[in-house]
Amino acid sequence: MNINLLYGHEGIDLHLPEDIRVTVIRKNPMRPLDDPIRAVEQALENPVGTASLAELARDKKSACILICDITRPVPNGTLLPPLVKTITEAGIERENILILIATGLHRPNEGEELREVIGCDEILSTVRIENHFARDREGHVDLGTTGRGIPVMIDRRFVEADLKIVTGLVEPHFMAGYSGGRKLVTPGIAFRDTILSFHAARFLEHCNSANCVIEGNPLHEEQVEIVRKIGGIVGINVVIDEERRIGFVNFGEVEESHKEAVAFMRKHAEVPIPRRFKTVVTTSAGYPLDKTYYQTIKGMVGVVDILEPGGTIVIASECSEGMGSREFVDAQRLLMEKGSDQFLSILESRDRALIDEWQTEMLVKALRVGTVKLHTTGLSEDDLKDVFVDSVSSLEEAVLASVKALNDPDVAVVPEGPYVIPYYQETTKK
Repeated sequence: MNINLLYGHEGIDLHLPEDIRVTVIRKNPMRPLDDPIRAVEQALENPVGTASLAELARDKKSACILICDITRPVPNGTLLPPLVKTITEAGIERENILILIATGLHRPNEGEELREVIGCDEILSTVRIENHFARDREGHVDLGTTGRGIPVMIDRRFVEADLKIVTGLVEPHFMAGYSGGRKLVTPGIAFRDTILSFHAARFLEHCNSANCVIEGNPLHEEQVEIVRKIGGIVGINVVIDEERRIGFVNFGEVEESHKEAVAFMRKHAEVPIPRRFKTVVTTSAGYPLDKTYYQTIKGMVGVVDILEPGGTIVIASECSEGMGSREFVDAQRLLMEKGSDQFLSILESRDRALIDEWQTEMLVKALRVGTVKLHTTGLSEDDLKDVFVDSVSSLEEAVLASVKALNDPDVAVVPEGPYVIPYYQETTKK
């Protein structure tokens, strides 16, 4: 059997012999929109829980549009032209519109990478575009603290804009339940101290800080509290299929529109499976999410609910840009030095996380369930010393070795990685 997995730009084939019983897990079928641009225009005209964008922009002097950074395949080339056109026709001068890239603590997007993120040369050349810099304290407005004590400091350019718009891809997220909406604000354009508090172990170790969980998720609740402190935010939300085609788009009040988009995505991304598997093959969803090992951990966590305890996850991720940030590598080395239990104890002793150590914490979550084998062509031999999982040169050999060692020929394969969340649902016997 041959299965193409999302890997880099081109994908990678997994060849398995016929005696391996393969269960391929994909999103539930999603029909792509016939005319995505018109669908965006209609969404702006028919909002959820607020006035149309044209009405909202009328009599406003400035606008700030938040967009995701390079790590998300958001179809900005389809979303941004109708947004900017509607705003300018309503009277906001183009020079008073800012597109702000919600980098969080990630690096800025510049040059050709910025062109790729924007997806439209006309927008790139005529609208002001800037990156968020989380370490610039003076660039943020202090809005107090949340009920759980998180300091709320948000990019001044967004807070002080008359019209505040977030755009985002709604997909499963392994901490916040689902991405998009409120997540563009926190951590997207938050100050460093806000982000570090938000990612403390006291939040991440909560049982509801997990893929597809919104109700009772403390990270989601903090994000919502923060957008309410700012007030007046609207959002455009988009859902894509495995081929990156738009299947859903809406616009409206930031909470209500996001909630509607999540309800749509749940029907496609959450896939009940009537059994668990000792061997699970997955990915980091291909480019751009699999540019780094940092992002690859999302793919590991995405399949843990269908992994038989003690089983093996085999993950394919190109890691074309290497490990990720220097701080993430430091966290990986701390894990290597201390081991999982002591590493977690160190994190739990802090009120604020250190930069990017939360991703290593999520790796530990996956390793509590089973072992992980990584196939990559982008990490050097020195890099591989810090991954804390076993590297394998052949996907096929890794799968066959797991099948033999665990004495079970049944294998689950999730080609799209963390954009699909399979979960164990026991069948009711009649």
